[in-house]
Amino acid sequence: MILVEVVVWVTEATWPACVEAVRTHVPASAHVTLLHVVDEGVAGVATGALAGLLGRSGRDRVPEVGALASAAGLELLAAAADDLGREATVTQRSGRVEREVVQALAGADLLVLARDGDLRRLGPHSLGPATRFVVDHAPCATLLVWPGPAPEVASIPRPPD
Repeated sequence: MILVEVVVWVTEATWPACVEAVRTHVPASAHVTLLHVVDEGVAGVATGALAGLLGRSGRDRVPEVGALASAAGLELLAAAADDLGREATVTQRSGRVEREVVQALAGADLLVLARDGDLRRLGPHSLGPATRFVVDHAPCATLLVWPGPAPEVASIPRPPD
């Protein structure tokens, strides 16, 4: 398979492993897009929390929360781009994270992402819900990496009785 378009899903906890996987496994000729998605739910949670704590005046601060989340995402993308050490397109989207990632894969040949669930053992629980959705719905090949050392093979759960 010739890789032309590679998307790297940049998240707070796992981006270094994804960037390392690109440096290791993706040819220099491939076009790399670093993708971060700001969760639309952040502003909703902030609305409820601030309204509960501060009354109606708290609702006025919701745009600040969205702006802070966006700024933090752009900082992550900048750090990932710097660490990657090669030219890359940087993209930030906002919405339901799992759906935005899948939509961003239109035309991609490969998605690089990392496990983000239970990292103590091998198995399906090593994927969080959004990551599971993306793996199940990605319209391209995926390179799924561990954000740290992989657990021992002995960590596989016992088969059911």
